[in-house]
Amino acid sequence: MRYAIISDIHSNLEALTKALAIIDERGVDEIICLGDVVGYGANPNECVDLVRARCSAVVLGNHDAAALDTSLAHDFNAIARRAVLWTSRELSEENKSFLSARPMVERRGELLFVHSSPHLPEAWDYIIDAEDAERAIRAYTERVCFIGHTHVPGIFSPRGRAKQVLPEGQFLVNVGSVGQPRDGNPMLAFGIFDASTWVYELVRSEYDIQTAAEKIYAAQLPEELGNRLMYGM
Repeated sequence: MRYAIISDIHSNLEALTKALAIIDERGVDEIICLGDVVGYGANPNECVDLVRARCSAVVLGNHDAAALDTSLAHDFNAIARRAVLWTSRELSEENKSFLSARPMVERRGELLFVHSSPHLPEAWDYIIDAEDAERAIRAYTERVCFIGHTHVPGIFSPRGRAKQVLPEGQFLVNVGSVGQPRDGNPMLAFGIFDASTWVYELVRSEYDIQTAAEKIYAAQLPEELGNRLMYGM
């Protein structure tokens, strides 16, 4: 079984359609979305529609939750709050209903899928370093947990950062962000995992950033949200 794992699309239709085109070329069996389908970008409904059509499982992200209940954005920065309020107004009732029914976690045998930390997923904790990862790994028994949330790809084991997922041991894999990378690389990111060979691959690709940014400007969302796409920050 080959899984494509996408996360943190953030209403970036250009990035999502490019990621799905690559996934189709790679011949995966399932697409799993780790949440934050919406927020920041200018195409929330189009992105939710695509995720509904293409993904076999979708977990809830914090921006999805905040778009459903804007009071949850109280600890967001001012730019993120503006985007959440705009997104909440734009989302169709059908897509709000879909997002509201999303679970916090999904499982596929020895694989766990969650937006943020598997330790109290509803707390939306960030896994930044090896210490955060060690605490998170203690919270699950599955062999591999896939996460997003920080928009920065990486692999961790109980011993710290790792270069690859191995057949032995436990691992925590951040698949990065499709729609708003923050590792200094503006190329979209997602993961492909082969459960038969236990091989994980981080996929990066260019996409039409200019169009995505221009849509943000046209929607009168904060300009910073379009500008940051150019730099992967």
